[in-house]
Amino acid sequence: MRNIPVNLGGYKLRVVEEPAIKTDQEGRVLTAYGSDDPLYTIAVFAKPVATEDGYRGKGEELKITLSTDPGQIEEGELVEMIAPTVSHWERDGRSGLTWKAQAVKTAQ
Repeated sequence: MRNIPVNLGGYKLRVVEEPAIKTDQEGRVLTAYGSDDPLYTIAVFAKPVATEDGYRGKGEELKITLSTDPGQIEEGELVEMIAPTVSHWERDGRSGLTWKAQAVKTAQ
């Protein structure tokens, strides 16, 4: 299954690595499918929002590919993802999740 919509409403997302243009291993800029618009990556730490009894759970760092220019987002900011999705991948005995979003904005 590809591009499964994800609800991140129960998480606080804090930027741990500012947005950068996404490149391949040879340094070529990767672009959105069917266009010349570059893709961007951003790393966030996703921490669950505290429950009523105060339990927060563990968090995880996510590296997310953005399909639009994120503008001025700085390390340490709380952000929200616009239309986040996740896809599972497998290759050469390895597997993982690929995170994507249309855009990112500063959280209110």
